[in-house]
Amino acid sequence: MAMGPWHGERLAAPSHISDQFAGGTHNVTVLRRLLPDTVSVDEVHGDDADVLYPQEAAHIARAVPKRQREFATVRKCARRALQRFDIERHPMVPGTAGAPAWPSGIVGSMTHCDEYRAAAVARAGDIEAVGIDAEPAQELPPGVLRTVASAAEIDSLTRLRHVIPGVAWDRLLFSAKESIYKVWYPLSHDWLGFEEADVELFPAGSFRAELARPLPSTLTSAGVRELWGRWGSDGCHVMTCVVLPTHLFTRRPLLKIPETPLHRSLGTQ
Repeated sequence: MAMGPWHGERLAAPSHISDQFAGGTHNVTVLRRLLPDTVSVDEVHGDDADVLYPQEAAHIARAVPKRQREFATVRKCARRALQRFDIERHPMVPGTAGAPAWPSGIVGSMTHCDEYRAAAVARAGDIEAVGIDAEPAQELPPGVLRTVASAAEIDSLTRLRHVIPGVAWDRLLFSAKESIYKVWYPLSHDWLGFEEADVELFPAGSFRAELARPLPSTLTSAGVRELWGRWGSDGCHVMTCVVLPTHLFTRRPLLKIPETPLHRSLGTQ
């Protein structure tokens, strides 16, 4: 077990090798194992739609049925995750940038893709921000990679494919940048382009991002430009997450996963 980026918590073995789940199940374990204990997680394969609040129903009323089911199911995941903190049901209507409105004192993130929905929430006193993302474990459509990745990132993906084939490394890079944005936006209320996060993926199940702009100066994470995250897979989907614990920047620095011979073979630090 390698040391993970969340304050020395142990990082599970790369789950892209070991985790397989049947469809339609609740409370599966990929994200739960990737995230620290202070984060409450609920995951589901397939749809298990919740009864929406009128505000939520109005927001999604013009969407196609598939999108409506995703919207309702991921909010049911969020409400189940919030039960850990004894939070009453609360409308979660997306804002102008698509981020859901969380109850007071709560931070969180949602994700949904083909046959998978998940939500992660935490108390704002424990976690400053959390971002999660899930994507199909398939290569990106032709032409997409060059719109989201730099030449250096594309070269790194090529090396990773030679070391560990069979992983959708380009999709994983895309997912990592989505998780980074889901941490960035609630803190900054500003756009962050794909080109503004330089991401390095590690085979052991983590990734590092160098931001073109630091986090806002009004936060305890003021000036931070380096973020670390984790990744895993259930065989059908790749998942990524980024967490900013509030004590991370006031007590001790972020721990990095120790370098391994495999990392050195990829030219990483």
